[in-house]
Amino acid sequence: MTVRDVFDLKDRVVIITGGGGMLGRQHARAVADMGGEPVLCDISPGALGKAAAELKEVTDREPMTITLDITRTEAVEQARDRILARFGKIDGLVNNAANNPKVEDGQTNWSRLENFPVEAWNADIAVGLTGAFLCSRVFGEVMARQRRGSIVNIASDLALIAPDQRLYRKPGLPDHEQPVKPVTYSVVKAGLVGLTRYLATYWCEAGVRANAVCPGGVEAGQDPDFMRRLNSLIPLGRMARADEYQGMLVFLLSDASSYMTGSIISIDGGRTAW
Repeated sequence: MTVRDVFDLKDRVVIITGGGGMLGRQHARAVADMGGEPVLCDISPGALGKAAAELKEVTDREPMTITLDITRTEAVEQARDRILARFGKIDGLVNNAANNPKVEDGQTNWSRLENFPVEAWNADIAVGLTGAFLCSRVFGEVMARQRRGSIVNIASDLALIAPDQRLYRKPGLPDHEQPVKPVTYSVVKAGLVGLTRYLATYWCEAGVRANAVCPGGVEAGQDPDFMRRLNSLIPLGRMARADEYQGMLVFLLSDASSYMTGSIISIDGGRTAW
């Protein structure tokens, strides 16, 4: 087997949650480009339709799509049954789905810890952690029976470091009204690191590997002042392009990483090195 061969994902069935989102679409493209069968799951049928059309346009392959609420056990089990009915196996899972509570929503202080709504906390934890747990349990059990599989959890650099709240400050506002990165983002992403290590050691004898990627922020038309402040904290001096995580995803899903499990990998332009 050549080095080129070990990166091949030919005919591997890879489930991608949050498949209609910005990074989910990139993950799907990476899997398809390497010969795999991406299965896009998302709670938004509109986003799924757009993602599938985009993938077909650039790869001439039409992915399986499933409108899925990953916080519901029954829904995840039904998705598993549909995937097995079509492909007969599951080779990989990318736990990518997450709420991303925005600092900029027209209010000044809803995101502050003292004011953060319990309802928002529950919703963010349900999608980002409970959903990843349920998908790992349901789809991972299939992989364990097969004695082969790879789970990739999409965490964040903010799983490893605290958010620098100075990035979000607005001139002229008193401290108690300054917007901040909400608490749930850090908690969810740090929780995925713990889930990764648990899965890696739980199913190690069954041949199921689990690793986490901790990406930095992706440039997507953010406020220029915010970007200048953030870029000054990154040794490479810029935010990521949306496609710069594809190579690592292919590596972790493929046999190229066959001796790798329980690893937490930073891809953040060097931010966590400072």
